[in-house]
Formats: sequence, C-alpha cells, structure tokens
Amino acid sequence: MAAAHTPQEAVGAAAEAARRALDGSFAAISLWERERGRLRVLVNVGELTAGEEPQPRDESYPVHDFPEIAEFLHERWAAGGEPHAWVETAEGGPPGSAPHRGRQGAPPAGGWGRVAALRRRGRGSCVVAPIVLHGRAWGELYVARAIGSPVFDRDEADFATVLASVTAAGLAQTERLEEARRLAFTDPLTGLGNRRAVDIRLDEALEAYHADGTVVSLVVCDLNGLKRVNDTLGHAVGDRLLERFGSLLSLCGAMLPGALVARLGGDEFCLLGVGPPADEVVRVADELCRRAAELELGEGVACGIASTGDPIGPVSSARRLFRLADAAQYRAKAARSPKPVVAGRDGGPEDPVIRLADTSPAHPPERRRFRGRR
Repeated sequence: MAAAHTPQEAVGAAAEAARRALDGSFAAISLWERERGRLRVLVNVGELTAGEEPQPRDESYPVHDFPEIAEFLHERWAAGGEPHAWVETAEGGPPGSAPHRGRQGAPPAGGWGRVAALRRRGRGSCVVAPIVLHGRAWGELYVARAIGSPVFDRDEADFATVLASVTAAGLAQTERLEEARRLAFTDPLTGLGNRRAVDIRLDEALEAYHADGTVVSLVVCDLNGLKRVNDTLGHAVGDRLLERFGSLLSLCGAMLPGALVARLGGDEFCLLGVGPPADEVVRVADELCRRAAELELGEGVACGIASTGDPIGPVSSARRLFRLADAAQYRAKAARSPKPVVAGRDGGPEDPVIRLADTSPAHPPERRRFRGRR
C-alpha cells in the first residue's frame, strides 16, 4: 500500500495481499457510505464472477441487506469490545434463521444476504473483517473461498481482523500522502493547480512531444484590474475576483480533455493543453477572454499562447515555451487585446492574434516579469 501511487491502487494492493494471506479465491474491499446507506465496492480481486469488475463503477449493496457492518459495530464494539472478523458459509439456514458463523466475533442474526451471495457466486465460505479508520467504521475487507475449499476457521478470522487493522493503517497513510500532495500541488485560494504542478506536467508533456509529436500548448493569462480592485475595494474583494476567474478558467479548461489549469501566482494563471490541436486551444482561450470581459469586477484578461502545433521553432525546454507564451501575453496586455495573442501566427491587421518573432535564447523578448520560470 505504501508503494501505491493512488488511493485506488492502495486499496487494490490491500485486497490482493489479504486474498493471498488468507488463501482465498476472491477478495473485495468496500466503503460504507453512511449518507447513502450502502456498501460501495471499491475493488474486486481474484476469481471474479458475472457482474464483478476489478474496479467497479457502481457496484453497491444496501446496508439493510448486510446489516452486520452497522449492527455489529454499534452493539458490540461501541459497548467496549473490539471489531472482530466473522465467518459465513454457503451452508447457512433459510431466511429468518441464523446462518452458520465462525466462532470469532459472531454478529447479530440477519446475515442471510451474505449466505445468498455466496451461493449465487459459487463460493463456499467467506470471512468479513470491519475496517475501522479514525475511530469509525470505514468499510469492510471480504475474502472468500470456492466451494470445496476448507471453511475459514477461528484462527483465520483472527488473522483477518489483523489484516483489516493493517489495511486501515495503510488507508490513513494514503490519506496523509494525498493531503500532502494536494497542499504541494494546489493553490490554496482558488483550488487550481500551482506552479509546481505545471512544471511537472509540462516536463512530462514535452517528453511526449519529443517522442511522438504530441501537441503541447501553453496559455498564460494575466488578470487585468486586480490592483485597482485591491486598492479601491479591498483585498477580500480582490480574492473573490481571483476565485471567480479561477472558476471560469476551470470551466473553459474542461473543454480540452486532460488540460491542467493553474494559478502561477498573483494575478497570473495558465492553461496547459496536451494533445488537442493548437486551433482548439486558441478557440478555448478566445472563449475565456470573452467570458472574463463579462465579469462584474476586473477588466478582463490578457492571454498569450504558445503551441508546438504552430511555427514557433524548436521547443527544447519548458522554459522556452513559457517565454514565448509570456511574450505573447505581454503583447496582448500592451495592446489591450480582447483576444488571445498567439506566438507564430499572423492574424492580419484586423485581428489582434499576431505573429511573434522567433527570438533566440540569447535575446529574449522584452517581458514584464519572469518570476523564476525555468
């Protein structure tokens, strides 16, 4: 779980490790969604049957069909005990009777749903271990064996309890890592990505560009009028303007599959597109400029674009693409252009989408500021 890169990978690793450790043919981890009254399956591993997928989109079961997750914990654990695992078998009695259970931590009667599920899927027995996270029932670890395999015994139920505890510790660590990643790569005011997130994604995108020609486009935006808003209406209102434009940028960025939108700092934002043609990125940036001009506060936005899909010369580094996009943005701001300025294009005398000279690294274009870009 510690080696996993995403929460889903961590849950999958836990389920597979538990299946192997308990010599099961199948394992699943489910989340108890209290607000919806259901157990939602996050991952299935091992021998799957009809209707089971490794990463199900919406496999869930009403808690009233499997009441042990709630009743057992509230009646036994909350009373001072510990959340032990229990065993069910396909030989349980008919509805209304108490099905056979292992000797370890048997839950209240009413587990017929598990018995029926075992029979329906051709499994002989299962062990169910509650997963407790931050002092609350989070979900369950479920491991099953095929018909004909030995039924889980008390020692194995105890072992499943330990595995559920280890899984909970792994989930807590994953949550902490996700929070650390969020803080490291997210702008706290707008919730967009930050400069670090852009740098990493842009480096990856340029590797793809050099490998197979994937189009990489960078839109750099400067929010006009922020200083005036801060000076006349206060920084709280200025922050609201930044948040509002961030939401607008996110909305427009969603028009480009896989795009990353970020706040670089202060009044500077950017949109990174990987894959879509340059013309599509320009269209989205033009829509962004149009919508930004309609914001109640501020004075619109100045946008500059640099794309490997346009004739901008060799792009050997992220710094070069940033320099070209930043120079285009400077032109847009100086001209008070209502449209984006695109490096490498000539839109004609009536169109402010203009061409930029392909300057060498030794003679960078005049720029308003650089802010530590590579």
